[in-house]
Amino acid sequence: MTKRFGFTLAEVLITLGIIGVVAAMTMPTLMNSTQGAQYKAAYKKALSALSQAITLNVALDEVDFGDVSNNTQLETILKSRMNVVRTTGGTSGETLATTEYSIANNGNTIADGVAQPAGTNTTLFMNDGIMFSYNATNAVGCTKDTTLASNAAGWTADKQKNCSGFVDVNGTRGPNKVVVCDGTNSGIAAANADCKVTNPTDIYPVMFYDSTVLPSTDAARAVLYGK
Repeated sequence: MTKRFGFTLAEVLITLGIIGVVAAMTMPTLMNSTQGAQYKAAYKKALSALSQAITLNVALDEVDFGDVSNNTQLETILKSRMNVVRTTGGTSGETLATTEYSIANNGNTIADGVAQPAGTNTTLFMNDGIMFSYNATNAVGCTKDTTLASNAAGWTADKQKNCSGFVDVNGTRGPNKVVVCDGTNSGIAAANADCKVTNPTDIYPVMFYDSTVLPSTDAARAVLYGK
């Protein structure tokens, strides 16, 4: 008699069942990790692009964030130095409707406690899908030049302070969720020196002044500078 070695149907089904259970347990974590890495890379790319744009403008026109004098000048600068494919708000006459874009969790207070309703912000959409949004009315004279005196020519209350906005690394697509420290559901701007972000999301509050663009919250900093 010839003996045949192999697995029975029951053994095969049990093995497939175990593989399925393991896959179901690990796939969500793997997908979140991969997506988080993509968000982080796009976030770094966005900050780099904004920094390069204003640096180039300083080199060519000698104008940086601190020299912006009206609520349309910054939009003009960024559109001339970056690959902007669409603009809402500002001079275009459009608004970024809440039906098109809404921020999940924490409402619209996303940058150091500064309320920035999406419908009133100037928002620039780049050709790579990244979106930069800021309050154009407040984005004037953004400088940290502490030598300016209150009686100096051109001095305004907007001087000597950061201006703020946010970057959404995948535009209007979800989850449209502001990055927060692990275990934090609210209080985005709260100080947290030990902040860690395991799963980065897609919205990052930023501040800008002079020729500098930086993250403005502990969570945004943790993603940028973390390993």
